[in-house]
Amino acid sequence: MDLKEKLLSSFMAFEERVDNVDSDLHNMRTESIKNFENKGFPTKKEEAWKYTSLNSVLKNDFSVFPKSDSALHYADVKKYFLHDIDTYKLVFIDGVFSSYLSSTTHDGVDVCLMSSALTKPKYKEIIDTYFNKIANTEESLTSLNTAFAVEGAFINIPNNKVADKPIEIMYLSTGNEAALMVQPRNLVIVGRNAQVQIIERHQSLNSNPVLTNSVTEIYAHERAMADYYKIQNDVPTANLIDNTYIKQEKDSIASVHTFSFGGNITRNNLNFSQNGEHIESILKGITIITDKQHVDHYTQVRHIEPNCTSHQNYKGIYNEKSTGVFNGKIYVEKEAQKTDAFQQNNNILLSDKATINAKPQLEIFADDVKCSHGCTIGQLDESAMFYMQSRGIPKKEAKALLMYAFSDEVIDSIKIPQLKHRITKLIASKLGVNIGFNL
Repeated sequence: MDLKEKLLSSFMAFEERVDNVDSDLHNMRTESIKNFENKGFPTKKEEAWKYTSLNSVLKNDFSVFPKSDSALHYADVKKYFLHDIDTYKLVFIDGVFSSYLSSTTHDGVDVCLMSSALTKPKYKEIIDTYFNKIANTEESLTSLNTAFAVEGAFINIPNNKVADKPIEIMYLSTGNEAALMVQPRNLVIVGRNAQVQIIERHQSLNSNPVLTNSVTEIYAHERAMADYYKIQNDVPTANLIDNTYIKQEKDSIASVHTFSFGGNITRNNLNFSQNGEHIESILKGITIITDKQHVDHYTQVRHIEPNCTSHQNYKGIYNEKSTGVFNGKIYVEKEAQKTDAFQQNNNILLSDKATINAKPQLEIFADDVKCSHGCTIGQLDESAMFYMQSRGIPKKEAKALLMYAFSDEVIDSIKIPQLKHRITKLIASKLGVNIGFNL
């Protein structure tokens, strides 16, 4: 049977396995699996998926549930963490929580498991208020995730609290299965005047195919500050579909930085909804890929109230036969006067066989706004290359410096110094040089 049939036939067995008798959650899951059954996996016939096909991925015989528990030693995966600073850690191995590798807390803030929040009575009010309330219930892959939602990160920062250290969410795939599909579900609540910094990473530890269908809901309440960083630097057989939904209240600031450096097919769906005045939304990303890798950024920012801003800045560097997609939408509703929305997508093609599909879009129904969008596609400046080589810089290093300078605007906005250093090293590695960049 194909993957869709396997998922549909596995749903009833899944519900019997999970430790939850909540009727509302059961009804939500049932409605979600019906929606997925009706719509199936997205195809290129849909406008939003025009440039990305999942056909080659869906041919794999994915296991829906891991058949055996997997254990890892910290030394084996230490390099994937920000081990030079103290962080809270939520670590999942083949979709199963690892208490050994994790560091959770309930001391003033909740950094714990989605499974606990879904099953424990003390969290019921929070789940009823927030879970699956801003996710697009009509989107087929979000519906599929909701149907099977049981594990992931649950982060609740109460009013007037500041998380005392960053939070790392790590999803590790061991490759013990010939092919594995996992569906993590994250819920992040940042209360009034609260602050949090979160780093998320999906990492395969061998070359067996993996398909991750992830959904994250983030609520930023009045005057909240939420910084979310996604590191995507996986093996060539890993596939990631990431749906992130963010709802902001007045005077809040929310930012999402996406660093896409590896994997087979990566699709990032990023949806911001502004619900109040004086909101700031920040969406930034760097993509550096090669071979036949494919990265698709699909962003939407909805301006609903007056006097808000949004800033999108995505940089892409594509080599060999790689493919990039940027499909960015800005909606400005009639009541959203004094909106200031900026969208920019710049791309460098290092090969004649590399491809970029860019589609920036504005839909504006207000008349007193400042909105702009732009897109560039080009190659490295040969005159700048010549100048640097004439000053004694080897061609390879000159090329790398130009590409680093191209992406520096995004790197500079990273607020965690140790993460900035890590991203800089990853970029240097992707560019094939060893340069001591100054941060």
